[in-house]
Amino acid sequence: MESRAKVLGHGAHPILVAFPIGLLLSSIGFDLLRLITGKKIWGQLAFWNITFGCVSGWISMLPAVVDWWFLPWRTRAKRIATIHAVAADGGINLFLASWMLRRKDPENPPLKALLLSALGGLVLGLVGWLGGELVQRMGVGVIPGAHLDAPHD
Repeated sequence: MESRAKVLGHGAHPILVAFPIGLLLSSIGFDLLRLITGKKIWGQLAFWNITFGCVSGWISMLPAVVDWWFLPWRTRAKRIATIHAVAADGGINLFLASWMLRRKDPENPPLKALLLSALGGLVLGLVGWLGGELVQRMGVGVIPGAHLDAPHD
């Protein structure tokens, strides 16, 4: 199944997801640098990466909804895409919760905010794996004659 939401002939969702993935996961690295070095600038960078990571994540979901809508019901691809979408939203919302805990003092995030970001990062790992399953194994959004019920193995 070819993507219905395209930019210059390429599926828009795979292009757009690089931004939230990079921003949100690097925020975890900045949090670690904040803990290791004690320099407050890393906390600020993590805060702004989460800000733009969440916004770009929600934007990347718009073309994904279009592609999801056109997946045939009762296919393995539709089931995996649904889990992928719910997990992606959940992962971004974990980062949003972390952002909300940080917003009063971004340079000194509470431990709870760091844990929420770490959990969000783990969820995004699952989301990426499921997205890879859809694109690499099944050809969703890439191959016109995609095998939407391709087995796991």
